Amino acid sequence: MKILVADKLAEAGVAALREHHEVDVRIGLDKDDLIATVPGYDAIVVRSQTFIDADVFAAADQLKVVARAGVGLDNVDVEAATKAGVIVCNAPQSNIISAAEHTVAMILALARNIPQAHGALREGRWERSTWTGTELHDKTLGVLGLGRIGTLVAQRCHAFGMRLLAYDPFVAPERAARLGVELVDTIDEVLERADVLTVHLPKTHDTAGLLDRKRLAKMKPTARLVNVARGGIVVEEDLAEALRDGVIAGAGIDVFEAEPTTESPLFDLDNAIVTPHLGASTEEAQDKAGMQVAEYVNLALAGEFVASAVNVQGGPVADDLKSFLPLGEELGRMLTALADQGLRSDVTVEYLGAIADEDGRVLGLSVLRGLLSPVCSEPVTFVNAPLLAEERGLNLREISDPHSEDYVSVLRVSGMTRDGRPIRVAGTILHPGERERLIEVWNTPIDIEPTPYMAFFRYEDRPGIIGTVGNGFGEAGVNIAAAQVGRSDVEGEAIMALSLDDEVPGEVMDRIASQIGATEGRAITLV
Repeated sequence: MKILVADKLAEAGVAALREHHEVDVRIGLDKDDLIATVPGYDAIVVRSQTFIDADVFAAADQLKVVARAGVGLDNVDVEAATKAGVIVCNAPQSNIISAAEHTVAMILALARNIPQAHGALREGRWERSTWTGTELHDKTLGVLGLGRIGTLVAQRCHAFGMRLLAYDPFVAPERAARLGVELVDTIDEVLERADVLTVHLPKTHDTAGLLDRKRLAKMKPTARLVNVARGGIVVEEDLAEALRDGVIAGAGIDVFEAEPTTESPLFDLDNAIVTPHLGASTEEAQDKAGMQVAEYVNLALAGEFVASAVNVQGGPVADDLKSFLPLGEELGRMLTALADQGLRSDVTVEYLGAIADEDGRVLGLSVLRGLLSPVCSEPVTFVNAPLLAEERGLNLREISDPHSEDYVSVLRVSGMTRDGRPIRVAGTILHPGERERLIEVWNTPIDIEPTPYMAFFRYEDRPGIIGTVGNGFGEAGVNIAAAQVGRSDVEGEAIMALSLDDEVPGEVMDRIASQIGATEGRAITLV
């Protein structure tokens, strides 16, 4: 079979592909050239430079697999690939050590002003007193995201005698304790206490622009910030302002909102160290990525199971369960969002009614994907979801019960928030048409169709609330497609669920929640 390597790949990877297939290496194709080239190819291998979008998939008449030699998949349209029946896979383990070591290198360079002192001496200036540094020993490392890379960084900094502090709502406190990490409930507490802050979060709707002017102002004036995760999590203009004004002492940035870039407000600042996305740029990481994707491409073209496939359901699924797979992921995402400060380690998935007669384990994996995708920096698949859950100390308990009072089948997901509040969501599929319905949110019965953008409020039931909410969204230009109010007791707490046409800005949710005296208000994106 024919394979197109469209970005630079380690020679070891190219050689492994050539052992079984015909391989063409054509680097630097623009989109038009790529579209003209892809017919006749069975596989495409890329890194981060080449974009494989819906137009490319439409032109590829024989394509079976697209492989990214790296962790992310920002440059591959996974949805278009799925519609075209093309497997998409990556090399999720290839660069974690390199990324962790680059993070530690940034921390050390910031602490000792190494690039600045080097530059001054090269220019003929002996500035020993100007570039006095600080020891890491007995300082506090704040970690946002205690996944694989965050854990490796914490372990390495522990060897320097640093105190370890972390925020990750999906890591069990017991696991963090075993790592010697103090787990806290809020991002703000990490910001306030950290001497060095390192970011290891995925870029999502919730984390984009997370570290802005307001949050940076919570940090110590002596603190340093490092981001080797994803561009756009730190607002570059706000960070540059904080560095100029002495709000924080320094920053090490490897990733940017737009890449490649040669312009940033950070580039002219002496207390900023910048590198051009070098986290995975080691010979070892490139060799690992090349060899891993070569193995996966060979498996895919042989018709065998691909462990890192991000759009493969993981095996045969009973027909009665297929329509529940997207619903399971949506319920998992919803539980994550509604839990706010995170969940305790045990999550229960219940298969009620007719679906209890089938092997529902794949539904449990779908729920795990939803639970973990918003908090993991790598794609969560049906294959790696259990491992990622285990790493975070998340236990999935599954219960099957053939009895369901109101619906033929019900999928229910429940857990306990970190502060001890039970939380539960449930949904079903209505026939004909396989229509999804949310039938329980925050432990309260409702009946509404899930949509990509939703909002939920908890409040004391009283007249006038619906009008106030409607006016609030109307003033913000957000159209309400559907709304449902549910309550367990008359004049008790009520739940309002809204299906929306657009994503809701956080300030709009905060304003409406304040106007109606809501105890909680959440905007959720289910895509």
